[in-house]
Amino acid sequence: VVTTIETTRVDANGLDFEVATCGDGPKFALCLHGFPECSTSWRYQMPLLAEMGYTVWAPNLRGYGGTSRPGRVRDYRIRHLVDDVAGLIDAAGADRTLLMAHDWGGAIAWLFALAEIRPLERFIVMNLPHPLLFRRGLRTLKQLRRSWYIFFFQLPWLPEAVLGANGARRVSGMIRGSASRKERFPGEVLEVYRKNADRPGAIRAMLAYYRAYIRHGVDKDLARAAFSKLETPTLMIWGEDDIALGKELTYGTEELVTDLTLRYLPGVSHWVQQEAPETVNAMIEAWIEGREVPMAPGA
Repeated sequence: VVTTIETTRVDANGLDFEVATCGDGPKFALCLHGFPECSTSWRYQMPLLAEMGYTVWAPNLRGYGGTSRPGRVRDYRIRHLVDDVAGLIDAAGADRTLLMAHDWGGAIAWLFALAEIRPLERFIVMNLPHPLLFRRGLRTLKQLRRSWYIFFFQLPWLPEAVLGANGARRVSGMIRGSASRKERFPGEVLEVYRKNADRPGAIRAMLAYYRAYIRHGVDKDLARAAFSKLETPTLMIWGEDDIALGKELTYGTEELVTDLTLRYLPGVSHWVQQEAPETVNAMIEAWIEGREVPMAPGA
């Protein structure tokens, strides 16, 4: 099994995607990264899935890395982001997909799964709650305080200036600064994130996700789908030391997902799959194989 990660180009939904690939198995897995990361965030999970018989794609989402970077805020509406996922699955020729997602990738993936845009075999989501529970959370002072940055990102030019200063060092600093296990983010990994953010127009594109969400909201059909019960077998993995998203946002997920396995990782931050890859990978492997999914140490 080929478990080295290579980069290729894929045309999907009218954009040119830079896609990290691993494996050549008969099953297909698509991994969606979060903010302000890129496909590199899946470097520990891609070889595992390849060994389990998957062809694995981890695209840089629209606006990130070497992927096309449309210039208008409305180009980053959730409808376009969901359509990107459909386009990538179609480009892979997959009839069923294992969809794995984190953070902003998770926000896109939840709506994609709930709206049943394409058939999913399984769904793995990390540190991003069900859209209804997130909306409920944003009505509480506790979560609003944690989500202050969403409102800061609505300001013109200032967020770009702050994040882009000094070669976008604040982007890599933000990741390492909020990590519980900082040794998991060596200089060479942080440099990948910094360099991607330092590309012309990259930070504006990253912020456009937040701006489009506030300005344009969620399309009616996707918003309606959020109220349906998710039938796809789902594994939710949650780092408890997330400074942006409280653990309480997961409470009640079992009422919204028919087949849910939920595991918490104490002492692990928002960047869960990079910070505790051994534990996360053991959970993923057991879950896909239908075995009892282990608890994290101290859970």
